[in-house]
Amino acid sequence: MECKVKWTGDGMCFVAETGSNHALVMDGAPEAGGRNLAPRPMELLLAGAGGCTAFDVVLILQKGRHAVTGCEVSLQAERAETEPRVFTRIHFHFRVSGRQLRPEAVARAIELSKDKYCSASIMLAKTATITHDFEIIEA
Repeated sequence: MECKVKWTGDGMCFVAETGSNHALVMDGAPEAGGRNLAPRPMELLLAGAGGCTAFDVVLILQKGRHAVTGCEVSLQAERAETEPRVFTRIHFHFRVSGRQLRPEAVARAIELSKDKYCSASIMLAKTATITHDFEIIEA
């Protein structure tokens, strides 16, 4: 995996080009010299963890032939007060929708992602206490 990040020369705006040929923009807060035109790098890190675990949960449920029709993950994170301002707590709240989804199947999919498959959240768990909960929405 590879990525190239280049400063645009304007404030604190950077463009990342990924190895899969996609681009994304990052910017800083105005008090740090940014113009608030794009997500902060740490926001992208949090979003990546949410995307990684949501991907796992959907795939695990689909492979188990569960009728999953949607998955949304809301993340709430806290960061250390001093540098480096790493994440210290992250809570994942899953809203999984489908037809006749069993709570134990959804819980198992989340646990498998947390303990085995989601590289992003497993890596973040080295500095942060990570918690999960979920709700099932009948489709």
